[in-house]
Amino acid sequence: MTAKRAPARPDADSPLYVQSVAKAMKVLTAFDGSKRQLSLTEIAALADLDNSAAQRFTHTLSALGYLVKDPDTRKYELSVRLLDFTYHYLASNELLHRATPVLRELAQETEEACNLTVPDGPDIVVVSRIISRNVIHPNVIVGTRLPAFCTAPGLAILSTWPPDKVDAVLAASRLEKYTPHTMTDPRRIKARLLKCAAAGYAHTQNELFPDDISTAAPVLDAHGRAIGALNIAMSSARWVAEHSEERIAHLLRAAAASVSVPQLPSRRLRA
Repeated sequence: MTAKRAPARPDADSPLYVQSVAKAMKVLTAFDGSKRQLSLTEIAALADLDNSAAQRFTHTLSALGYLVKDPDTRKYELSVRLLDFTYHYLASNELLHRATPVLRELAQETEEACNLTVPDGPDIVVVSRIISRNVIHPNVIVGTRLPAFCTAPGLAILSTWPPDKVDAVLAASRLEKYTPHTMTDPRRIKARLLKCAAAGYAHTQNELFPDDISTAAPVLDAHGRAIGALNIAMSSARWVAEHSEERIAHLLRAAAASVSVPQLPSRRLRA
């Protein structure tokens, strides 16, 4: 699975919104991983620009070093310089710093794929991933976007959020069936979130990918709302019914609690 394109922002009508910056970002996000190289015509179509504007933006981004133009095919591709942004995000992210040693411990103890994800719009984004020899989805990498409504990390995060925020996420989501097991009814999803909140973790089986079992616990801020989630994913072949869920959930709840910010005593929120 390739990383999905970031969702549109709701404040595009603000007088502070700079259209030229937005258009430049649309050119960069046209490179969504489905193709290594894109022609000028393809970029214009994907970024919803005319050819003249696409040419100006690609020239500028190439001059700045963020795009590379093949002299033979005259097609463009992303430059390694874009990784500077990833590096700066990873190097400065406090949550990532707290979670990394905990993820390593989880991976060592379980020998399964362990992830840290954060919410962004209707999606979750993988910001750290430790894979094992038993990894079943090698295409899920740092930066991969996944829908929140049918993934264990997404459900764990949403289970701590207020109803209006959950409704906004579901309204912005494409509630499609990725497998026959995907739950898409908003009412059932919200009922499920209540159970996740009571249990302190979320658990999914074969809902986004076939043969995938995932368990996640929310990482909380000082007000008891999730700012991320830790999850462990494994194949059905390595699952041992309720014993595995109980053990994995226990490990994840403890790990997530150690990464969470201590809650404010006077403003502690109930799940």
